[in-house]
Amino acid sequence: MKARDVTPERVVSCVMSDVDAGGDADAGGEYINPAPVVRAKRIARANTSRALQEARETARDAIDAEEIFDHVRDINDPEHPYSLERLNVVREEDVIVDDAGCRVKVSFTPTVPHCSMATLIGLSIRVKLARTLPKRFKVDVVIAPGTHSSERAVNKQLNDKERVAAALENVNLLEKVDLCLSGKTAV
Repeated sequence: MKARDVTPERVVSCVMSDVDAGGDADAGGEYINPAPVVRAKRIARANTSRALQEARETARDAIDAEEIFDHVRDINDPEHPYSLERLNVVREEDVIVDDAGCRVKVSFTPTVPHCSMATLIGLSIRVKLARTLPKRFKVDVVIAPGTHSSERAVNKQLNDKERVAAALENVNLLEKVDLCLSGKTAV
């Protein structure tokens, strides 16, 4: 597809191609993953004392994997009332940060290999990091290798600036992303 062929409508249809018209259920009325494995939430580091200390500092602190994980861990799964951390979709060990090179890479693992919400999950991670990280960072969001049946296509969508920008122009899709970021189920 050439750049001039990219329209907001076409991009949104590509991004949303995996999301059912019915929302949280497949054509048979069943959840995509009716019984996900839910893990205990990891205890976060003392953010309040760190935040106060950082507010008093004038030098720029390096951003690390733990900080990135803290930003994305509480994003809600679009289908279930659990965070991505509790469903083991995002893990701190799957976050790579090169502060000096201004790059962040987050790999995520959908709960099932045919998850139709993978694009929405990845878009939610990307939006959260775009809203919280300094503009100097290049963010890559990818599905962990071998964990999704459409891994290549979803990764291409999530890391194409034009497709992401056009998808975020869609009010309905942006509303679903905002629901995930606010801790609510999007479907």
